[in-house]
Amino acid sequence: MVLTMITAPLFAADPLANFYDEQLKGVEKNIMGLAGAMPANKFDFAPTNGAFTGVRTFAQQAKHLATVMYSISASALNQKPAVDIGTNEEGPDSVRSKEQVMEYLKGAFAFAHKSIATLTAQNQLETVKSSLEGTIPRVFAASFITAHNFDHYGQMVVYARMNGVIPPSSMPAPPNKK
Repeated sequence: MVLTMITAPLFAADPLANFYDEQLKGVEKNIMGLAGAMPANKFDFAPTNGAFTGVRTFAQQAKHLATVMYSISASALNQKPAVDIGTNEEGPDSVRSKEQVMEYLKGAFAFAHKSIATLTAQNQLETVKSSLEGTIPRVFAASFITAHNFDHYGQMVVYARMNGVIPPSSMPAPPNKK
């Protein structure tokens, strides 16, 4: 036990990685909660009137953000994703049902956490090649993932609310029990 207390700080994640990982955990909670709350029969919903013509469906929004997470994380790790992400930013055609989309999202978040865990103060400005963004500093991968996810989360919230679904993150807190 004493050895564990002495060596634990040696294996702790870099504070920079912790910072970005906490941000990712927040957006992950919101996105996974919202995707879980959206009924399966509404995953193909997309508004069609006015400025919404031609936009992605709810499922396509989720697949897109997962695909981008896989791609950017793979760049930061200098490896390929362990799953098929398709040939563009829209994700694989084989991922269609709510269950498949949820699994794809879950895997993308896990891969993004793995990528962020490798970030340090020393390597943050090293450049990596990205198929989506060209050559980027490693730290950009960590910050872009969260910013991009929040952009699509906002769009997904609109779709959910148009279908009577209140995002779990917007639900009132339960009353305090004394």
